[in-house]
This record gives sequence, C-alpha cells and structure tokens, in this order.
Amino acid sequence: MDYDILIVSLAAFFAGFIDAIVGGGGLIQVPIMFLVFPQMPVSVVIGTNRSASFVGTLMAGYQYAKSTPIMWKVVFFAGITAAICAYLGALLASFISATLLKPIILVLIIFLGIYSFFNKNLGQHNNIPVLDNNLLLKSLFLGALMGFYNGLIGPGTGTLLVFGFIAWLKFNFLGGSGISKFVNVVADCASLIFFLINGFVLFHLALPMLLCNLLGAYLGSRLAILKGNSFIRIMFLVVVMCLSVRLGYDLFFKTI
Repeated sequence: MDYDILIVSLAAFFAGFIDAIVGGGGLIQVPIMFLVFPQMPVSVVIGTNRSASFVGTLMAGYQYAKSTPIMWKVVFFAGITAAICAYLGALLASFISATLLKPIILVLIIFLGIYSFFNKNLGQHNNIPVLDNNLLLKSLFLGALMGFYNGLIGPGTGTLLVFGFIAWLKFNFLGGSGISKFVNVVADCASLIFFLINGFVLFHLALPMLLCNLLGAYLGSRLAILKGNSFIRIMFLVVVMCLSVRLGYDLFFKTI
C-alpha cells in the first residue's frame, strides 16, 4: 500500500473522531494533506478532503439523532441557506484568496474561545429552546454565515456551528453538536458539487480516507454521547485553541 495514502487515511480517522465530537476535523486532515502532497493545488486538497469527510459527519449526526432530540425544522432552515452559501463560498474561493478574511476569522475564533472558557455554564443546561419563528430566523442566518465560511475557507466550520447553536440559539453542547452535524453535511455536499464538477477530487485518495473517517466518526460520536456536555465542552475549547493556532500560523507564517 502506498505510504502516502496510509498517512492521509490515518489522519482521516483521527479527523473523523475529533470532528464527530465537536467539529474541527479539517484541522487535522487538511494540514496533513498539504504536508504529504505539497505540490497539490489547494482546490484539490479541499475537494478531496470534503469528499472524504462528509460521510463521517453524516454518521456522527445519525449517532447523535439516536440519543438526543434533533429539531429537524431547524436543520432544514439552516441547511437551506448553508447549502446555497457554501456553493457561493466555494465559487468565490476560486477567484479570491481566503487569506483576505483570515485576520477577521482569527479574531473571531479567539473571542469565542475566551468567551466559552469564562462562561462555564455555556451549553451545560438541559432545556431545549422553543421552536418558534425567532429560532428559525436565527437558524437561517447562522446557516448562511457558516455555509459561506465552509465553502470559502472550510476548516473549523463544525466548531463554529456548534458555538452558534449553543451560544446564540441556546442549545446544550450535545444538542448543538447533533444539529450542527446535519447542517454541516448539507453545506459540505453543496460545496462538494462545485469541486466534483470542476474535477477537484482525487478518488484514489478520497475513498480510503472516507472509510477511515467514517470509522473515526462512529467512535467519536459514541464517546461524546457517553461522556455528555462537560466532555464536549472541554474538547470544544481544545479544538478552538488549535484552530486559533492554525489560522495564526497560516496568517503570519505562510500563505495557502
């Protein structure tokens, strides 16, 4: 077996594991692909990664749905705008450099990390938000914003979605993680259409990565459900810190 494929497949397993708990699997999978295939175009790396990861995200969502209530109407409303804006973000990414937005995103990530660290009750409650027009309107906006980020930049979308659902829409970590998985899948599939149409997916890499990501997602989601909100909060803070370091490195030390 090609050692390069083995390395990226192992990365896909760990990415699926982390992504299933609190998002941020792209923090593992995408950098490893750049290290192993330094000459590979960015669009091909993102397209191949996305084709391998969306099935794992769907598996994680399925596991959450079996153990915690999922507001499918929220998923539907957020998913519509996420799909549209993810495709538009992927389209825009082919014309402009995502590095133009990275300083703004870095400040945002650092802010939400600090906010989550000091707000120890964030996402720890057991109540479920009321399903009303206000919640659905917020879902539309959150889906649009995160979908666009997903298509334009990518890594960290799941983590930002979880934060949006718990801090703004008032879900707990378990419920917010579950809903974010399905919204993220919709956004991934929408942007993936663009990458497939334009031939930006290498299937000899994507298929073994997909299988490993799927296994990691299954194990990660089962662990998150077993451990509950407190465990997910800790993992969320760790991933946010790693995302800040990753974006800071991209911004100050390299251009991708």
